[in-house]
Amino acid sequence: EGLGGLQSMMKDLSGTLPGIDEAMSFTEIMKSVQRMQYSVIVFDTAPTGHTLRLLRFPTTLQSAIDKMMALKSRFGGLITQVSGMMGGSAGMQEEMLNKFEETRQTIEQVNTLFRDPDKTTFVCVAIPEFLSLYETERLVQELTKYEIDTHNIVVNQVLFAEPDICRKMVARKRMQDKYLNQIAELYEDFNVTIMPLRDYEVRGPDSLKQFAQYLINPYQPPKMTEGPASSTSVVKFIADKHNLDLKEVHNELEEAGLHVPLPLDEQPN
Repeated sequence: EGLGGLQSMMKDLSGTLPGIDEAMSFTEIMKSVQRMQYSVIVFDTAPTGHTLRLLRFPTTLQSAIDKMMALKSRFGGLITQVSGMMGGSAGMQEEMLNKFEETRQTIEQVNTLFRDPDKTTFVCVAIPEFLSLYETERLVQELTKYEIDTHNIVVNQVLFAEPDICRKMVARKRMQDKYLNQIAELYEDFNVTIMPLRDYEVRGPDSLKQFAQYLINPYQPPKMTEGPASSTSVVKFIADKHNLDLKEVHNELEEAGLHVPLPLDEQPN
């Protein structure tokens, strides 16, 4: 019966042990909490699934330690005998238990820090698309369960109706606008920050500093448009500006294999 109970306990224990990724990440968090060398510590977390596993890690680890302590209580004599046969000592067991207790106290300290809205907040980063909005809502709900403060959402890669926008971008902007409206409705009590899609890669200190200013001062394009100019309106504008015959310009474009429709008022009946 004792051996069977030990096997059952080991099975339960193996089911509660955390993954190596979460263990390494949480180790760094514990080190930062213990040292407190900086006034602000920013953790750039992984995608939602990994982040949720990391947030569950303290509870998982504490459960594992509790099971280890229960194992010691139930099978202390057997463990002592096996340890003695393998050259171990009671002092080593005591040292291990002390380490477990220290870890438990650090976990409680981290949990307390995580749940203090004056010291910890979670900033969600999303893009205006369905899957990202779904994942953000799932994350917000889980953070609420863990009593972790979250009241900021940064929406990245947002398109604006700037003059150089093309037709495909206009269609994509309409799609983004739908999800931006949903974000505004879902998170009306949040501070939602809109970050523009840049036509260059944001890398390096200078680019990051320039881009980061939009976190404080919302981006406003210098010019806005209702949509991209059509080829018909562009050709007419150039013909009028340079006093050219519009039909002759269209004929020359046709001869060059460039079909541009005439304006409706210039088309034959």
